[in-house]
Amino acid sequence: MTDEGISIAARIDALADELIAREEMGEEWRAAMHAAPRHLFVPPVAWSGPYDRPGHVIDHEADAAGWLKAAYADHPIVTQIDDGETDVREGEGRVYSSSLSAPGAVMSFLDLLAPYPGDKVLEVGTGTGWTAALLSHRVGARNVTSIEMDEVLLATAAENLERAGHDPRLVRGDGLLGFADGAPYDRVHVTCGVYEIPYAWVEQTRPGGVIVLPWSPPFEPGHNIALTVTAKGTAIGGFSGGSSYMMARNQRHPDKPQVEPGRWRLSETDVDPRRVMRGGFGADVVIATLVPEAWSETEFGEESMTVQLWDRTSLAVVAGREVRQHGERNLWDEVEAAFFKWVEWGCPGRNRFGMTVTRDGRHVWLDSPDSPIG
Repeated sequence: MTDEGISIAARIDALADELIAREEMGEEWRAAMHAAPRHLFVPPVAWSGPYDRPGHVIDHEADAAGWLKAAYADHPIVTQIDDGETDVREGEGRVYSSSLSAPGAVMSFLDLLAPYPGDKVLEVGTGTGWTAALLSHRVGARNVTSIEMDEVLLATAAENLERAGHDPRLVRGDGLLGFADGAPYDRVHVTCGVYEIPYAWVEQTRPGGVIVLPWSPPFEPGHNIALTVTAKGTAIGGFSGGSSYMMARNQRHPDKPQVEPGRWRLSETDVDPRRVMRGGFGADVVIATLVPEAWSETEFGEESMTVQLWDRTSLAVVAGREVRQHGERNLWDEVEAAFFKWVEWGCPGRNRFGMTVTRDGRHVWLDSPDSPIG
């Protein structure tokens, strides 16, 4: 049978089989995938982002077979660029502002969410509506509230959901504030990257309920976490794998500060920057915690790398062993110090770290909530 002749049901089963084999979803989600066919949530024109080759435009009118193949591939499909100000066909080099996330990432989070039938769920970030549809099948559409800031995205999601036969409650608003009118929730599912975790989510989740989110600090990749809300109004949980999600709009990184020639503080580092930047996800958690508000960007070469670090006032550039720093903070020095703190702790892996969220903020810990690191 040619690829064009494969039925939608067969495509869904093939994708489900792939995700189950990789332990990215449980069998219980297969029926939801059939009840919410992914292609119904793919725009006619979008930007396909495969992991193993450059991204490209998919266009249903020009190449229906290629468009459908991308719809059932395990990679993201970008559906909006620059908050809608740029044609999605332009693709590379732009700010991706909304997407249909890769099925593996979506299902991993839904597995972590682990809702029971009948649970009340708040979804933060409706996007195309696909995860709202999956949740609607799993817990019942009347139990799903999905909140989206972008009016155009929300209208499109409503059309997609109607076409797929699902009718969750859709709300336009700032998801970082939650949606108190529907509280308390049994589960909160966050589909955008966040650094500062709003306490409103904790307040709106009943004791024993769970908040699942991609914690996305400025330094290096994101970290999946499931936080369980206690009877005392705190939320506690450990990290479980990683992901890369688009940031919530009001938590995006700042522009790099401009530095006048001759204003750099010059030095050299004794440690190979590759050891720091490739130390592992546990090191990333420690650096992200102990060097707050420091965004990073890395360019890899065959025998070296160039690292840029910045916050709103400071900038550091490390090329080989040469270090240039500017502004109020010596960001590379802070990163080095945090890295060696991780080394002194025995180079613990990511799964030994967790987080507690209280009204006063978030606190990352090692092995136990009683051992905060920052």
